[in-house]
Amino acid sequence: MDRSLATLLRSLQTSEYTEDALRLLPTATNLLSRLSNPLNLTLLTSHLLSHDALYLQPIEITHSRQIFSVFYTALLRLIEDKQDPARELLRSHLSVEEWVKAVVKGADERSPRWRHTLLLGGLLLAFQSRQFEELRPNLRNKLEAALVTATNLALREKDVEVNCELAVIFVINHTFPILSDVHRSQVQYDLLLPLLVDATYFSKEGLEQGYWLGAIDNDIRQSSPQKFNWSSTSTTFKRLTEIKKRSLITALGSLSRLTAHCVDNVHDRMLIVHCTNRIADFARTLATSWRQNKLSEIDAKEEALYLDQDTVSTTLPTLLQLLRDTMFATVIILRSVLGRLICDPILGADNTAPGLAMQTLHILRDTYFIAHRFGLVSSSQYTFVNFTAIDILTRYQPQSENFLESIRPVELGRIPAHPLDRMRDLFFLNAAEHFTLTVSPQMSQELLFNAAAPYVDPRGDPRLGEIFEAAHSVMLAILAAPRNAEVATKNVPFYVETLLRSFPMPLNARQFRFAINSVVRLAAPPSPIAASMPLMQAIILDLLRERMEQASEDLLPSNPDLPLEREQRLSEKAILLLAIIDCLSSLPVQLLEEWLPLTAELLHKVKNPSQKQQCQHRLWAALSDGEMDVDRAVTCVAWWTSRGGREHVLLGEQPEEQDYMMSGALRFDNKL
Repeated sequence: MDRSLATLLRSLQTSEYTEDALRLLPTATNLLSRLSNPLNLTLLTSHLLSHDALYLQPIEITHSRQIFSVFYTALLRLIEDKQDPARELLRSHLSVEEWVKAVVKGADERSPRWRHTLLLGGLLLAFQSRQFEELRPNLRNKLEAALVTATNLALREKDVEVNCELAVIFVINHTFPILSDVHRSQVQYDLLLPLLVDATYFSKEGLEQGYWLGAIDNDIRQSSPQKFNWSSTSTTFKRLTEIKKRSLITALGSLSRLTAHCVDNVHDRMLIVHCTNRIADFARTLATSWRQNKLSEIDAKEEALYLDQDTVSTTLPTLLQLLRDTMFATVIILRSVLGRLICDPILGADNTAPGLAMQTLHILRDTYFIAHRFGLVSSSQYTFVNFTAIDILTRYQPQSENFLESIRPVELGRIPAHPLDRMRDLFFLNAAEHFTLTVSPQMSQELLFNAAAPYVDPRGDPRLGEIFEAAHSVMLAILAAPRNAEVATKNVPFYVETLLRSFPMPLNARQFRFAINSVVRLAAPPSPIAASMPLMQAIILDLLRERMEQASEDLLPSNPDLPLEREQRLSEKAILLLAIIDCLSSLPVQLLEEWLPLTAELLHKVKNPSQKQQCQHRLWAALSDGEMDVDRAVTCVAWWTSRGGREHVLLGEQPEEQDYMMSGALRFDNKL
């Protein structure tokens, strides 16, 4: 065994090139697991850590991982040999604890600290993977303490060798989950956090700032008159595959959680601001690179029409999976940033909070084309980040207006042709809805209203269902803002006319009923709209009644693009009547008294029995399920019981000569 060690050491000494030295690592692994002399173990370990030919400059994680694997595998083999009686002649005579102590002594002053982390991390991970119960807690505690100490020293000496911090990040990322809370608290997070962000998003072992996304355009070819191809044999796809296989990218989930933990524990709060700005730089570059790619010019719903089979089934899904992982990792980090911002009075101060919230929203906007495609916008973590940033920013009117101006649509008043621009418009509208209570009426009119106006056009593209709904939400939010009384008075007639022209296409039944009900509620006294246009509610209901006279009773088609719609399919006439019923609870008492019998009359103009029954059930629910306040409820009870409302609803309008009387009363023409 000693002869084999001497041969290996001579070979290491004579190896001038990294590849030659790395070929000796399997032999070194085998020797480490079987040597019985502690001095020889220490000597071999010292050579493995100090021999520069094993560490290519600049440092690459691939080569560092091989050194890490040497100690990891050697310890696993030692444990297996101890548990297998058949290997008694081959195994080391040292106990596992004696072997570990001898190996750790090899991490001496001849080698830099960052290489020590490869040794200590490999040993700790091996014990964890085998769940080795014979290891004394004291020894494990020393290993963890040594790893944390070596990590902190290596982070301070990160300039000793180029990119050596990448190897440290690789080790701490794999071993951090198994460290005790005591040793986790001893990590110097102020040194680790900026290195983690740079390694993940900007280094050659990470995402390389996203520039590779734009380079894909060079390999996209037109394969037929209508279709394009991004070949799975192209240079850019091979590079994409290589990026996905990198150690930091395959562990992107755990790396983002480690970064989030650093955000939660750093002492220098300005590091959080710095790292958020760095992520914002990456997101901005990623969005710019995506726009330079021909793939961004194709709407997600039309990819099967314009991309060939190889692209649709192989290359594009691979790209999208990497983008999805990147987006999810970013959201995890931002969640901790916003959580720290809420709880930290210094970060939450007026000089830092709005800027941090704005940068967060800019990151979400630049990556919205990813989040929207995969439905991440509805995930709990994304929702927390988005709404928290908006809530913080809405406290500051100047910064809110500045933010909305910075993300305003490229073509205000027009629907852009590029899918990415439409996606950004969707983000703008979804965000702007929450700022209507903060921004000035002038901005509400000139920016928000004008940005939403082209998307509520009833002649708009029916494929833009989601952005169409977002535009209507912005319109309603503008009308509902108390400070927008003048804006609302000016635009309500236009909006009501648009609603009636938009139904049943492209506005669906759920959207139409909600919008009409919202406008009628906003026009209820004592609102500014009611003060300037007191007849607005009556006019809207009259328009609905007039439209109902001409409406069809054919069932409306279902809308597969709106999964929230679960109601039974109804006709246009029934939907108009339901919209009238929805509005009853918002009418003043005098107008309610007028419209209760009119609504009952309209019920009997719905000829389809099942639809008529559903409208009757909805009317009964509106009258009896608590939608009305006290005064309106009293009016409804009186109408239903003593003014013939029940008979009118159930039986239709009674003949004029028929008098209503108590049960058991005698008619005037009764002979008795």
